[in-house]
Amino acid sequence: MDILKITDTAKAMVADNKGLLAMDESTASCNKRFAALGIPQTEKARRDYRELLITTPRLSQFISGVILCDETIRQTKKDGTPFIKVITDAGIIPGIKVDAGEVDFKSHPGEKIAEGLDGLAERLEEYVKLGARFAKWRGEIIIGKGIPSKDCIEANAKALANYAILCQEAGLVPIVEPEVMMEGDHTIDRCLELTTEVLHAVFNQLNLHHVALEGIILKPNMILPGLDCTIQESIEEVADATVNFLLQSVPANVPGIAFLSGGQSYQLASARLNAMNTRFKGKLPWALTFSFSRAIQQPALETWQGNRYNVEEAQAELFHRAKCNYAARRGEYDATMERS
Repeated sequence: MDILKITDTAKAMVADNKGLLAMDESTASCNKRFAALGIPQTEKARRDYRELLITTPRLSQFISGVILCDETIRQTKKDGTPFIKVITDAGIIPGIKVDAGEVDFKSHPGEKIAEGLDGLAERLEEYVKLGARFAKWRGEIIIGKGIPSKDCIEANAKALANYAILCQEAGLVPIVEPEVMMEGDHTIDRCLELTTEVLHAVFNQLNLHHVALEGIILKPNMILPGLDCTIQESIEEVADATVNFLLQSVPANVPGIAFLSGGQSYQLASARLNAMNTRFKGKLPWALTFSFSRAIQQPALETWQGNRYNVEEAQAELFHRAKCNYAARRGEYDATMERS
């Protein structure tokens, strides 16, 4: 394990107020988004869309790394140039999603666990040869009646830790993503309670597996009420709840925390990140940044519509959202940026 190389990569992923673009949707998820807009659900359409994303001019001003899926890391531009070369030539760090998706957690109705640990060491070795420098694994925690169970939380924490140590042994930075889901009518206090329990379990397992915390990136949910909760706290209340929780839960030697958007609107995701970086400026031991998917991509996808004549306009939308989140990372985002 070359821990110095790993920690250097982790630091680069959160350096210069930049963030990560998550474009690692599974084929099924990507096809679902395409279907909603009438875009053909084909490998060619997915390739064209991903080429649009990675060839956006000057994207590296705001984006430090991109998370790919297995299909994307093997794809090429129309002229045959490998996507990995396009990404690295642009000064962006390529990463790869390595969990194989969520499956039902046996004997625990309504709960999920990610699979993909079998053969992971060999897959990581291949991804390193393809050019990946970091990886991502997501553990999904659902809030509902009587759930999550302690068994589910512990099982997901162990899977994340097993994945993380395998990544570091392969020379990759692991993004550790325990996501407490937004769906439901739970309160912000319930989200805080469960996310605290989840992160405690995750860091306990990371320590038990001897994962070097200075060589990981944490990708958590913000502390939010459920989407169907009747009380929706203000941007400032969400910012305070989230950062105060993180200060009590995340060790100082973790280099960066890159939030998932988790179904938030792109304006709210930016505004909440901005409030955190504004209200806690100079008080944080780690970088607070973004690792958004739909909250960066969706305007570009809606503009593109599968039409090659819309590529430049769609890229302008992607660039704008990346710029907004870069501003949020600096505590300089406001609603007037959206009007411009």
